[in-house]
Amino acid sequence: MVLKLTTPARYVLLVIVIVIGLHSILSFTHEDYGRATSLKSIAAQLSWGSPSSVDAVPPEYFSPDAQGQSNARPGHPDTLLARRANATILMLARNSDVNDAVKSVRRLEDRFNRKFGYPWVFLNEEPFSEEFKTRISNVIAGPVTFGQIPREHWFQPGWVDEERARAGREKMVQDNIIYGGSVSYRNMCRFNSGFFYRHPLLEQYRWYWRVEPDVHFHCDVDFDPFLYMEDHNKTYGFTITMYEFEATIPTLWSTVKDFVKENPQYVAPDNAMGYMSDDGGQSYNLCHFWSNFEIADMDFWRGEAYSKFFEHLDRSGGFYYERWGDAPVHSIAAALFQSKDRIHFFDEIGYEHNPYTHCPRGDGAWARGRCACDPARSFDYDGYSCMRQWDRIQ
Repeated sequence: MVLKLTTPARYVLLVIVIVIGLHSILSFTHEDYGRATSLKSIAAQLSWGSPSSVDAVPPEYFSPDAQGQSNARPGHPDTLLARRANATILMLARNSDVNDAVKSVRRLEDRFNRKFGYPWVFLNEEPFSEEFKTRISNVIAGPVTFGQIPREHWFQPGWVDEERARAGREKMVQDNIIYGGSVSYRNMCRFNSGFFYRHPLLEQYRWYWRVEPDVHFHCDVDFDPFLYMEDHNKTYGFTITMYEFEATIPTLWSTVKDFVKENPQYVAPDNAMGYMSDDGGQSYNLCHFWSNFEIADMDFWRGEAYSKFFEHLDRSGGFYYERWGDAPVHSIAAALFQSKDRIHFFDEIGYEHNPYTHCPRGDGAWARGRCACDPARSFDYDGYSCMRQWDRIQ
């Protein structure tokens, strides 16, 4: 028996075939699209119920003039007027970034640091120009220092097989992977993963807030995140979490598993494995904290567990043979080598790094921070976000 289709039915079938074909092509050639429209991502949006409640910064940590009212208990020892943490604000930038660097600095000074006066540190793989130093210093009221990165901390090590590394870069260029052909990007990722906290200008500090050129801070930050983290035994703070490009880290997780197998003593009992793996650690779901914003404890990076972890990763050559980023490296370490309650989501800090924005959603946080961002545009529960994976372990 032959099934005969009417002309309208044929057109409908043709449209379906075309749509499926386009979806398959886009899923293969555009990783963002494939990730956001995968069954796994769709299921994630349908799972785990509504967003979890926000672990808010307590009212006593807000400065007395926030919203024109006193939120601090009189005489409370943790008031921001009485204490400061051993902390700095850090930016890695080139001389050519001066315009965007000035924008970021001015935004964070206006929204946060004019009230708290934390020192800034700027690092560059070459000497900063007088123009850069003059323009940056002009928009910072407090201390600011400029440093050059040691050559051995920045450039590709001599033991890396350049022929193999070049082949990997060329393959990524062919596959249209962002920064796929860039050696300098790989230098930066390796430096941010294992060297920045060793720089002489940073050795005196425990805490840092990482800031990049041309980022936006959409809300007043009327509390001291460093003191909050110090007082509550936190190690790592984030605002945005998302999936990594799988093609850039094909062997990262197997390398991590090898390290864990050899060093099980470093894995914390109450860790955040459930955030970054959907099957108990057999595979990596690619979730990571977007490290262009991070407030963290450098003593964690300087500690034995992370030092040995980074050495293990570095020896594998994955920073150059593939394109391992500091975001998954930091995130995996923070998730594995300490209790999950030492990681903190800063809902109150409205932050944007194009094209993604976090806008506060906690009770009263948007109004109290006089936020300029649109909560409806917040990336938190976008299809490419990993906030649901974070929520499920809270």
